[in-house]
Amino acid sequence: MEPRLVGPGPYRATRLWNEIIELFRSGMPLRKHRCRFKSYERCFKASEAVDWLHELLGCNQNFGPEVTRSQTVKLLKKFLKNHVIEDIKGRWGKEDFQDDGHLYRFPPSSPLKPYPKRPSCTKEVVKFPGWNEPKTGASQEQILVKSVTMNSEMWYKRHSIAIGEVSACKLMYRRELAQANIEEIWKSMTLSRLQKTLGLDSLDEVLDTKLVNAKHIVQNVYSVNKQGIVILEDKSKELPHWILSAMKCLANWPSCSDLKQPTYSGFERDVFKTIADYFGQMKEPLLTFHLFDVFVSVLGLLQKHSKVIEALQISCLLLPPENRKKLQLLVKMMARISFNKDLPPLSESVTTRTLVVQAFSRCILCSKDEMDLDELLAAKLVSFLMDHYQEILNIPSSLKASVEEHVVHLQRVQIKYSGADADVAFPAPSFCYQISTDEFESQRANGFQEPLATLLEEIAMNKELSVKDKKKKLKQFQKSYPEVYRIRFPTPEAEAVLFPEKNKQKPPMLIWALKKPFQPFHRTRSFRM
Repeated sequence: MEPRLVGPGPYRATRLWNEIIELFRSGMPLRKHRCRFKSYERCFKASEAVDWLHELLGCNQNFGPEVTRSQTVKLLKKFLKNHVIEDIKGRWGKEDFQDDGHLYRFPPSSPLKPYPKRPSCTKEVVKFPGWNEPKTGASQEQILVKSVTMNSEMWYKRHSIAIGEVSACKLMYRRELAQANIEEIWKSMTLSRLQKTLGLDSLDEVLDTKLVNAKHIVQNVYSVNKQGIVILEDKSKELPHWILSAMKCLANWPSCSDLKQPTYSGFERDVFKTIADYFGQMKEPLLTFHLFDVFVSVLGLLQKHSKVIEALQISCLLLPPENRKKLQLLVKMMARISFNKDLPPLSESVTTRTLVVQAFSRCILCSKDEMDLDELLAAKLVSFLMDHYQEILNIPSSLKASVEEHVVHLQRVQIKYSGADADVAFPAPSFCYQISTDEFESQRANGFQEPLATLLEEIAMNKELSVKDKKKKLKQFQKSYPEVYRIRFPTPEAEAVLFPEKNKQKPPMLIWALKKPFQPFHRTRSFRM
């Protein structure tokens, strides 16, 4: 069984868990071992399992080479606890697996985790101010949306310019959008963009949209300093000054401008431990519990660099502002520590980068309920954040431009044609999906030509129009939509049927009675006298 990339979607962590179990059971070498003068068939040593699984995870594109041997041991402990493996005496249920020579084997069947069922999240209706509402004292009402039956009269009024005549019209003004409306627009369009980027039919399986705070999104976009760091309104939620000083010390090592006391041997390790202890005692990770499935789904896009960057940019906008600011400062410090060659090693056993990832992974991403792969997934995400934090923690410019353009459009003056239905509103367009060429041609023919053909037929059959007006409208229609016109009138004879020739009687010839018969002109000669 070959490893495959598990893409974004609901229950990605569970799908990864089940796949690793299947790969481990199908690929782990089994052979005969002796223990205490007794032979055991089809088993393996603990150290052999660590070697094989560590290599598998390192080559698996869902995890990558960032996985350490100690993380592999922790995963095998969870395998033993969940009866994926058992010792040669059939014991399991405890996490007492060690990287040693103890013998283990597979039970007859290793249990795969079922996919949990989540209650469907009801979708919220975004409210906007209606047309011609009073500016004060009126409550925000929902825009009424009803289906539109596009008859020829309405079509003619809406497309009168193409026909050659413009109906009377008037300007319609929408009242100024309140801050609450703008916040809801940001929330709606942000979630829609995230859904499209992840390629999901719905966000319900990875996110409860009711928990997304629209105010947080707007503050994360607009309340920022020149460096893009969020400016908090509540100063009590800021990081303590001593933690900020410690983070600046390591980030700018060896230039510690905020440090007043002298350093000593091993000082940088104590500073690092102080920072790690502070973030480690937080009750909730910076990416929050309810966004865990969203960020795990984003990891399925790692093979598409631009997509994963955009998805992480959008997902980080959903964070509370205080969490986003702490994440910005922490990841920036982590990246600088990892690439700072002047900083002494912070550990004797692992590299500084590995130590940083291990120390801060769980305070950035973890699940509220115990998840078997959350540590590996968190390490994968944190490593990617460190390498691309300057892009990820910026505001997605395309999303910002789209929202602001949409807000301007809603506040723009509209034109209403006389006689048109003022309450008619068209539903918002849904997301595009790929269709075949034949289906596209069919939709274009049915969706575009049928209303035009109906309109042409009504013009042709309208007995109230004079012949002159009918010919004029048909000529203008033929000029605007020649294909539709050609289908209805393939030959001049088909068009001539609409205008039958009337029997014209020739007027009787007027016979003028000549009073005198015609006398030819006689040339005369003149004689000189």
